Amino acid sequence: MRAVLVVNPKATTTSERSRDVLVRALRSEVDLSVRYTRRRGHAAMLAREAADEGVDLVVTLGGDGTVNEVVNGLMSARLPSVPTGVSPAERLPALATVPGGSTNVFARALGLPREWPEGASMILEGLRLGRHRTIGLGRADDRYFTFCAGFGLDAAVIHRVERARRRGRVSTPALYFRSTVAQYFLGSDRRRPAIALERPGDATEEQLATVVIQNTAPWTYVGDREVNPNPEASFDLGLDVFALRQLRVASTTRTVSQFFSHQPDPHGRQVLRLHDMTEFTLVANRPQALQLDGEYLGEREKVRFSSAPAALRVIC
Repeated sequence: MRAVLVVNPKATTTSERSRDVLVRALRSEVDLSVRYTRRRGHAAMLAREAADEGVDLVVTLGGDGTVNEVVNGLMSARLPSVPTGVSPAERLPALATVPGGSTNVFARALGLPREWPEGASMILEGLRLGRHRTIGLGRADDRYFTFCAGFGLDAAVIHRVERARRRGRVSTPALYFRSTVAQYFLGSDRRRPAIALERPGDATEEQLATVVIQNTAPWTYVGDREVNPNPEASFDLGLDVFALRQLRVASTTRTVSQFFSHQPDPHGRQVLRLHDMTEFTLVANRPQALQLDGEYLGEREKVRFSSAPAALRVIC
């Protein structure tokens, strides 16, 4: 089996020594080539090149941003000609994700351990046993995402965190909490909901303040705790939507606390939840922040979301 390991050398929880250990372990199972990212977007190019070369497996060592780039690279590759009846997912290399970031939502949603040595061991076992699953992806306009997207407040928080990290701050739950509070009270126009959700064959949902889209559950983690606005979201179904109609302090605090309950079921007059959606469009009357898989992508006024079922094979 031919494989390419795409390494983000800035991954927060790995070192050069740990990378060497991983490379030796992988080379005991596959014919491995190692390629390092040098800039934002480079992982997508490396993954597309690997797929075009006909490798069987692409392994990532990095965080959710690296995974997102690799997935988009794979999905943009030229599919080889194969017999009728072979799915697109079977024509692409499989994906294996060794957790190397600070949160690693995608890997953990697949059932992999949080730390990279245990995650790597599970992947090696999966390779030996031929264990994999086929998952669906989400799509925002022409870009894919693996576990979540956000339009509005949560994306603006991620932008604030990214600016803090460029100033040397470390990504921690405390940094996200402070950034959320600052964005909520100082950076949001909470009195004028700007977003509408349009879906084929249904009435438009008007005056939404912020929207979270999930391709699986959980949405994210705070340490070891799952955060679940849409607990029924699944890689095997379409997209789930959670939206708040208002960002009032009392109702927002109450709803957010429901994310963390043992059996989360966020609800209330200000809550909109939609399950297993095939496609919909978010339209805003003023620019809103957009994030995919925890990566800030700038501001948009319109984004079309769709589900891409059974799109990718993953080793887990």
